[in-house]
Amino acid sequence: MDVASLITVSIILLLLATGVALITRRLRVPYVTGLVLAGLPITELLSRRIGLDPILVLNLFLPILVFEAGINTDIRRLRNTFKPIALLAGPGAVFSSAIIAVLLKLLLGLAWIPALLIGVILANTDTVSMIAVFKEIPVPSRLSTIVEGETLFNDAAALVSFNLILQVYSTGSLTFLEGIQQLLFISLGGCLVGLVLGYLSIPIFKRLDDPLSSLLLTVAVALGTFQVGQFIGVSGAVAVVVAGLIFGNLGLGNTSASSRITLLSFWEYASFTVNTFIFLLIGVEINLVTLWRTLPAILLAVLAYQAGRVITVYPLLGMVRWFDRPIPMRWQHLLFLGNIKGSLSMALALSLPTTLPGRESLIALVFGCVLLSLVGQGLSLPWLVKRLNLSKFSEAQQQVEQLQAQLITAKAAQDELDTLLKTGVLPKAVYEEMRSAYQVQIASAEKALRELYNRRPDEYDTKSGEYKKLDAIRRRLLLASKAALNEAIRKRILSEEIARGRLKKIDEQLLKLEDD
Repeated sequence: MDVASLITVSIILLLLATGVALITRRLRVPYVTGLVLAGLPITELLSRRIGLDPILVLNLFLPILVFEAGINTDIRRLRNTFKPIALLAGPGAVFSSAIIAVLLKLLLGLAWIPALLIGVILANTDTVSMIAVFKEIPVPSRLSTIVEGETLFNDAAALVSFNLILQVYSTGSLTFLEGIQQLLFISLGGCLVGLVLGYLSIPIFKRLDDPLSSLLLTVAVALGTFQVGQFIGVSGAVAVVVAGLIFGNLGLGNTSASSRITLLSFWEYASFTVNTFIFLLIGVEINLVTLWRTLPAILLAVLAYQAGRVITVYPLLGMVRWFDRPIPMRWQHLLFLGNIKGSLSMALALSLPTTLPGRESLIALVFGCVLLSLVGQGLSLPWLVKRLNLSKFSEAQQQVEQLQAQLITAKAAQDELDTLLKTGVLPKAVYEEMRSAYQVQIASAEKALRELYNRRPDEYDTKSGEYKKLDAIRRRLLLASKAALNEAIRKRILSEEIARGRLKKIDEQLLKLEDD
C-alpha cells in the first residue's frame, strides 16, 4: 500500500472511530466492542485489503501499550497485590494454557503443538474493556490493580510461552530441563535488560528540562528496550514492563507537574490510538463466512478457554487467604467472567508458522473466539459489574474524595508556586498572595476531613467507605514502614532477628485492614 492510500485509509479509520465513540457513549456500549463490530464491514467498503499486521502489533503497538501501563502503575500498590497477580499471570497462565490444550486435543482432535499454541493464545486476557468499565463504574482499587497487573505480566508470559513452543516445533525436541533454563533465561534476561535501560534513562531524563525532549526519550526507551531484548534473545515484553515501572515510579516522581502531565497525557493518547486501530482492524480481519463455517469448533474452543479460566481462577485465588488478604468471591466471579480476548491473541494467531498444518483453520478459530468474547462478554460487562454490586460509592465517600481532591490540588499548586519562586519567575509579594489563597483551601479541607476521621467508631457507617479510606492510608504507612525495615536489613543497620519480628507484626496488621 503506497503512502497516499495509507493516509486515506487512516483518515477513514479515524472518522469511523470518532463515530463509534459517539454511538457507543450514547448506547452505553463498551468502546472496543463497538470498534470491532464497526470493523466487520470495512473490508467490503475499501478497494484495497487492509488488516492486522502481527509484526506491527508485536514491535510497535505492544511496546506502547505495555510501557503506558507500566508508567501508570504504582509499584507500592503493585507490591501490595503482587501475590494474587503473580498467581494469575504465572501458574494461572500455564495451567490455563495446559487445560485448554488438552480440551482442544480431545474435543477437536488437534495435534499437541497446535493445541498448545492455541492454548497459550486463548489463555491470554485483554482487560482493555474491563478497565474502560472501571473508569465509569468505581470499583475497589485493589481489584482494579489486580486486573491491570495481571494484564501487565500476562502479555509477557504469553509471549515467552508462545516462543518456547515455537522453538519445540522448529527444533523437534526440548527437554524439561532445557525448557526451564530457556524460560529463566528469557524472563530474567528481560528483567535485567529492563532494569539496566530503565535506570540508565533516568539521569538523562532528569537533565532534560524540556517536556517535548523528555517525551521523545520515553518513546525511545519504550521501543528501544523491546528491540534490545529481542536482539539479545530475551523477552522484549518483560523488558518493557520493567523499564516502564522504573521510569514511571522513579523518573516521573522528580519532574514538574506540567512536564508530568504532558508525558502522561501523551502516553494516554498513544495507548488510546493504538487500541482504536487494533480493535478496528480485528473487525477487519474477521471473515463472517469463515466464522459461520467454523462456528461449532469456535463454540467448543470458547468452552475450553472458559473451563481453563474457571479451573485456575477459583482454586488459585482461594489459596491467597493462606498468605495474604483473601480475594472476595464476587471479585473472583468478575475475573472469571471478564476473561476477554483481544489484540495480542489476534497477533499471535497471525504469527503462527506458515508450515504449521491447518494454520488457516487455527487462525479462524482464534478470530472467532476473540469476536464472541468481545461482543458477548464485552457487552455484558457493565451489567455484570453492577450486578455483582462491586461499586460502593456512597455520599459520605464522595464527600471524603471531594475534600481529598481539594487538598491534593491545592498542595500541588503550592508546590508549583514554590518552584516558580525559586526560579525567579514570580516576585515574593505575588507568591505570598497566591499561596495564601491556596492555604485557605487547604485549611478548610483539612478541618472537614479531620472532623470526618475523628468521629467515634459507632458513628461510622461501615458501608460508607470511610473505614476503607482510613485503611488505605494506614496501609500506605505500614508499607512504608515495611520498606524502611527491609532497607535497614539490607544495609545491616538492624539485626535480622529484631527486624523480622517487626515485619511479622506489620504483616499481621496489613491482613486486618479492609480491602480498599
